Amino acid sequence: MSVGLGVSLTDAQWARIEPLLPDRTPKRGGRWRDHRKVIDAIAFKFQTGSQWVHLPEKYGNWRGVYNRLRMWAADGTWERVFTALMAQADADDDLCWAVSVDSTIVRAHQPAAGARKRGPRRASRLTASR
Repeated sequence: MSVGLGVSLTDAQWARIEPLLPDRTPKRGGRWRDHRKVIDAIAFKFQTGSQWVHLPEKYGNWRGVYNRLRMWAADGTWERVFTALMAQADADDDLCWAVSVDSTIVRAHQPAAGARKRGPRRASRLTASR
């Protein structure tokens, strides 16, 4: 797997995202590591499909990155960022909406899905005699 695959945020992208993120001083403990580096690490992980433990050292400890991802998911940070970026892009006419609606419902009968047709199997003689 190539380490050079990760793409960092541009300065313009960071300028849009930075004001939407929480303060870098958490409620407990010291200051968080730079949000931009953490977002780059998260992007690298999902772009490459690598495991968290294989995050390159330049991003710091993988546990810190993973915990920030989880914490921001739980407190609604990612949802707020996504909503604000979508609203900004829509206001700038920089968003192309494509909607696809499919009302098809396909169901297979249980036997077609591999279920047995005539009730459960009886125990074989070898199994029953033991």
